Amino acid sequence: MTSSTTAPPVDVAVTELTIGGMTCASCAARVEKKLNRLDGVTATVNYATEKARIEHPPEVGVDALIATVVKTGYTAEEPPPPEPEPTAAPEDREPARDPELASLRQRLTVSALLSAPVVLLAMVPSLQFDNWQWLSLTLAAPVVVWGGLPFHRAAWTNLRHGAATMDTLVSVGTLAAFGWSLWALFLGDAGMPGMRHGFDLTVDRSEASSAIYLEVAAGVVTFILLGRYLEARAKRKAGAALRALMELGAKDVAVLRGGTEVRVPVAALRTDDLFVVRPGEKIATDGTVTEGASAVDASLLTGESLPLDVTAGSDVAGGCVNVSGRLVVRATRVGADTQLARMAKLVEDAQNGKAEVQRLADRISAVFVPVVLLVALGTLVTWLLLTDDPTASFTAAVAVLIIACPCALGLATPTALMVGTGRGAQLGILIKGPEVLESTRRVDTIVLDKTGTVTTGRMRLAGVRVYGGKYATDATDETELLRLAGALEHSSEHPVARAVAAGAVERCGELPVPKTFENVPGLGVRGSVDGHLVLVGRAALLTAEGVDVPTGAEPGAVHVAWDGVARGTLTVADTVKDTSAEAVARLRGLGLRPVLLTGDHRAVAEAVAAEVGIDEVIAEVLPEEKAEVVRRLQAEGRTVAMVGDGVNDAAALATADLGLAMGTGTDAAIEASDLTLVRGDLRVAADAIRLARRTLATIKGNLGWAFGYNVAALPLAAAGLLNPMIAGLAMAFSSVFVVSNSLRLRRFT
Repeated sequence: MTSSTTAPPVDVAVTELTIGGMTCASCAARVEKKLNRLDGVTATVNYATEKARIEHPPEVGVDALIATVVKTGYTAEEPPPPEPEPTAAPEDREPARDPELASLRQRLTVSALLSAPVVLLAMVPSLQFDNWQWLSLTLAAPVVVWGGLPFHRAAWTNLRHGAATMDTLVSVGTLAAFGWSLWALFLGDAGMPGMRHGFDLTVDRSEASSAIYLEVAAGVVTFILLGRYLEARAKRKAGAALRALMELGAKDVAVLRGGTEVRVPVAALRTDDLFVVRPGEKIATDGTVTEGASAVDASLLTGESLPLDVTAGSDVAGGCVNVSGRLVVRATRVGADTQLARMAKLVEDAQNGKAEVQRLADRISAVFVPVVLLVALGTLVTWLLLTDDPTASFTAAVAVLIIACPCALGLATPTALMVGTGRGAQLGILIKGPEVLESTRRVDTIVLDKTGTVTTGRMRLAGVRVYGGKYATDATDETELLRLAGALEHSSEHPVARAVAAGAVERCGELPVPKTFENVPGLGVRGSVDGHLVLVGRAALLTAEGVDVPTGAEPGAVHVAWDGVARGTLTVADTVKDTSAEAVARLRGLGLRPVLLTGDHRAVAEAVAAEVGIDEVIAEVLPEEKAEVVRRLQAEGRTVAMVGDGVNDAAALATADLGLAMGTGTDAAIEASDLTLVRGDLRVAADAIRLARRTLATIKGNLGWAFGYNVAALPLAAAGLLNPMIAGLAMAFSSVFVVSNSLRLRRFT
């Protein structure tokens, strides 16, 4: 299995830090490298989520980790607990409510207003009037100095720490263009009245002392600010699903104290507290209904649109909405233990993880900026040697500096992962880590546990057989068989007995009360009903009582006898879920070969398999043998996915190449799996694999664009085929393209 959420050793602490000041993937790579140099520390820093997940020995404290990040030139702090706002959904909020986004928008707006005339004057010679260049300088200076301040500040910080990032490229490029312009204006001929300036999409060759690059300096700053702003907004949308999940819970709750309702904050709720949920209110925490009946809308939690009917004894999850009646619920899990909190944590952990392909991109980003600086220097020297034209040489070098940004590389994987895992959470699919995506692509066989996965796990009476011939010594019909067997089984707590009793009540109505009742462990029950000595259970029970048992009974059938004569058999079967056949068809459509795995008798398993459309059945398997079955399939060369929901499935889920746990199952199964399906609907397994594959395809498309962009753009810039301002525009929108492509996953259905 490839889950990225494998628990660290007991003697290792796990800390999550929010990292501030990162502006590109190379920043994240630097922080990660510095943290990993500490003894015993393993860190993963994600640029898109701006978080670091750090495994460290207890002797390396959180303060030491934060100090290391600060020494690297960035800020770090432990993230505060979420403080949900009860207003609009996160994706609908105005960006201005985010201070960082509001500041960026203000800087962008002012820079755009000031730089627009500068660019127009430079590009349209007919607009140039006497001394127009001095107006351009007046407008461009604030853009370069104040608008580009974040780039210059970050570049200076990186320089003091002996590093270079994307900000270094932008700062050096824009300041070089601005500095050249100042020299030409004040010391050259560019400041003369009547000076005119042309514009070309490629490198322009002109007299060095009369060439100014104010439109490049101002335009590039504005374009990159625009790219940063759009990127920040898109990243915010990418994380909206997780924020919505974290903000799904109720804010306060009406707790019953001494029979009186007292409204308290949800944080004050404790296990075993009784609380009231009225129609339209959210259920405050996980619990069990003790009074009332209602329909509960769990769509925001599970993706299931139909409300669920609940009555006394039903389990409910926090965050669901009570649709109709009044409920009294006993809290069973509170705080971080609730299903909602655990879902949010799983999604957040997945978004903070890194796929192997992302680690490769990060390594490239870490060395990319220094390489680009060398390429720019080489471009300048080469052009000077070949053309002896300082203006063209300078222009080509600046274009190289500006166009070569590794941001798209750094955003390619995490943004797609953020959107994909967030959309999965909305649909009731929890992807535990990025490595899971690769597994979904390779899987060719899917093993389905029968009970609780393909079937409901609830037994039902499936058939009644009355014996004839020598065994029918008196008149016996189905009704009589069911009445007497059902009456005796009604006193038993065994699941099979309860299924027989329920079927008998449904077909026969009121049942007689046994005069005597005895449970025979492992064999069945016996007792006196309506004057008859009745036996119900295995064939061995009847044989032990001296009753002759007919041959040819179905495996696993419940035998019924009274007054020393075998009267018939009852067949009890697990109920197949209504959606299982459709789910199996969908899995086949994804190129997967379904296999039914169960501990039941082969005849029972094959009947279920035939009903849902599965050809391959592995039956009569002990719980501890399930993992061995998975290993055997893998030894045959298959890449195996396993779907299960019970404790006895946990080992098999962990052994499989891809483990999918039904969220209706046990904690052990969920912890051992790679994908958790919040609903108990097998169709979600097909959706989960499809979503994971779509997310992986988006990541590969993003990386293909990011690599292709840089591979194509750098030679063009070095060859003088790109004006620096056009290069700035292209660079800014390369990152926007990657994030926008990832956002398409929000429309996955």
